[in-house]
Amino acid sequence: MTLRPHTLVHACAAALAAGCLGATLWHGIAERGAALAFGVLVAVGELVRYHGPRPHAGRRPGDGAPPGAGPQPRNGPRIRQAAPLAAAGSLAYALLGEAGGRPSHHGAAQVVAVVLAASLLGSVPHIGRGRGPTRDRLARRTLTVGFVAVCFQPLYGRGTFDDWGGPAHALLLLVLLSLSALCDAVLAAVLAHSRTGWPFPPVLRDELRALPGIGAAVVATGAVMALGVAVVGLWALPLLSVSLLLAQLSYRRYAAVRATYRQTIASLARATEIAGCTPAGHARRVADLSRSVGRDMGLTEPDLMVLEYAALMHDIGQLSLVDPVPAGATAALPVQEQRRIALLGGAVVRRTGVDPKVAGIVERQAEPHREQPPAARIVRVVNAYDEKSRAGGPGGPLTALEELRLGTAGEYAPEVVESLARVLSGAAGAKEYGDGYDDGGSRP
Repeated sequence: MTLRPHTLVHACAAALAAGCLGATLWHGIAERGAALAFGVLVAVGELVRYHGPRPHAGRRPGDGAPPGAGPQPRNGPRIRQAAPLAAAGSLAYALLGEAGGRPSHHGAAQVVAVVLAASLLGSVPHIGRGRGPTRDRLARRTLTVGFVAVCFQPLYGRGTFDDWGGPAHALLLLVLLSLSALCDAVLAAVLAHSRTGWPFPPVLRDELRALPGIGAAVVATGAVMALGVAVVGLWALPLLSVSLLLAQLSYRRYAAVRATYRQTIASLARATEIAGCTPAGHARRVADLSRSVGRDMGLTEPDLMVLEYAALMHDIGQLSLVDPVPAGATAALPVQEQRRIALLGGAVVRRTGVDPKVAGIVERQAEPHREQPPAARIVRVVNAYDEKSRAGGPGGPLTALEELRLGTAGEYAPEVVESLARVLSGAAGAKEYGDGYDDGGSRP
């Protein structure tokens, strides 16, 4: 029996955690003051963790996804670094060589044990609310901190860095923290790929693109904490934590603005339902399934966001029609009429102030598939599938998929139809992977 990658990652993290906890209990805790200070810092960082909006906040009963599509995306933007203070404190403790000018001797095993215990302790209130730490996040935190500690503590204990001056020592810390960031990005991509079947390269690209910004702030703060404690002692920790807490507050506000922006687009998309132009939940179903298909085809996160917005607003051109389309089924209309509605929809989207890329996709959704960008191809196929499956009764999904396959000679892109079939069958894990993004707590 072959172990899946996420199972192997969990096993490695569990073995490392068990060994470090056992070694710490056997030898006792060295420098208890420093261990307590960093443990409190990590626990507080976990206490103030930001989870973002709950899945499907505001989803109406009639907005269900197509049969077989699996769980659907969360509302709101993805949270890639929800506990930056805990991450920075963990990495700073792993790189701690001196405290107030006195050498420390806590070792790599104690670092992992203290960080893991503090992370679990700080997560207790979240566990009570049903939003506790996941195995993936704890595994990543354990392996990332263990990697940094093993790279630094044994060499420091042997006196390897005694002759390193101030700039050289600071550069060493930044290099180790940067390597830990890359390590965590790879782990997150491996876990996402293993659990969902998403293509690995675009998932890894998304993780690497997430490293700048608050991730860079975590790396810099972790290095400054380690250096500050070495010079002035543990009193440096609360002072150096303020800037990161302010950055986290700003990030929360940014995430709230992004969530509001998305909800505004979803409200605009519902205008066709309120006006009776399209059936209830059609735009939401098309958006959810389009995102799953786009993920299966390897689109990156920015492209998936544009795709979702375009799918939500793909029918908004029907508001400009004098005579509404029966049941809002545009896939059955003549090609020229489809293009006219698409152009009308693009004109409406451009007036809303939404990203011009979204308007471009809406305008081009009725063009021949060889001339369309990938997002427009996906919206066209998924829209036709939802309309045909709804009109086909109990056997509608299978009939709709067969009709789409017959139409790959001219109307629909073959690769999109096959991707849709994989998503509906569940072979590609057509669900949004919250664990790799919603927690983000150990991503430096």
